[in-house]
Amino acid sequence: MGDYCGVWVFAEQRENALKDVSLELLGLGRRLADELGAPLHALLLGYGVEPLSGELIACGADRVLLAEHPLLREYQTDCYTKTLTDLVLERKPEILLIGSTTLGRDLAPRLSTRLRTGLMADCIDLRIDQAQRALVGVKPVVGGDLLASITCPRHRPQIVTVRPRVLPEPARDASRHGEVVRVPVELEKGEARTRLLATVKQAAGQLDLEEASIVVAAGQGASCREDLALVEGLAAALGAAIGATRPLVDSGLLPQSAQVGQSGKTVRPRLYIACGIHGASFHAVGMQNSDVIVAINDDPQAPVFKIATLGIVGDLREIVPMLTEKLKAVLDGGL
Repeated sequence: MGDYCGVWVFAEQRENALKDVSLELLGLGRRLADELGAPLHALLLGYGVEPLSGELIACGADRVLLAEHPLLREYQTDCYTKTLTDLVLERKPEILLIGSTTLGRDLAPRLSTRLRTGLMADCIDLRIDQAQRALVGVKPVVGGDLLASITCPRHRPQIVTVRPRVLPEPARDASRHGEVVRVPVELEKGEARTRLLATVKQAAGQLDLEEASIVVAAGQGASCREDLALVEGLAAALGAAIGATRPLVDSGLLPQSAQVGQSGKTVRPRLYIACGIHGASFHAVGMQNSDVIVAINDDPQAPVFKIATLGIVGDLREIVPMLTEKLKAVLDGGL
């Protein structure tokens, strides 16, 4: 449409380390750019982040647009929004992909408002409508029971936020060559209306749910603290992160940061163990892409068994302690 061309990926980084979703979006962006016959650019904002450019190129970017400034060292809404708005107005990308992270959910709607364009939020996949040369976003609706297709046919750029962990990371190719372009950043200290006072980091030893390779999750079947302690024991034996369904979070047994599903986090571990989880669609949408899913439930008709790799029908109060004991024995060298 008009002068707009190219696919851009916002490369989110924290403390000069790329977030996994940035690489996932590069794989998706590479596919879209190839379908459109367009270049793929990665947007890298921060201060002292130029060394990350090589990883972005190795994962598919043709060009890295590098914006460095002391006011971009930490994420600050006004400074990031202004910098990206200026870049988009100057260079006119056709598509802009942003991770549906806490940062991305703050940044994307501000950008779409400034640029007077639409926003396809919280998508799980994207495709190109070649007839209209338009992007089509796919996202779960009605509690995950349906998938809706969304498009933005009349405005550019087409801005999309994509859930982390729903797409694989691309294969890294260290032989790829690309261009790193430093772009001017015009920011004044007074433009930052907020100030970072402190960064509260995750407690030592606590696993990041979205990054964990093993997740043990509890559902309504673990409806009291005694039941939850059994699930936590299994997680400890495996070195796994703890997940939960919404009812457990609403009851106060686990924090909101542990919630998996439509209104929580999307995870894609190598192993997901669902303990006492019925498997309603609004939970399944957050974990169904796990490599291996083990379901433990006393209801043989529970929907979770339809997506499980391995199903165990039984009371979690009996199954989980036995499983934990066996795992400890194996890990300790016994049988």
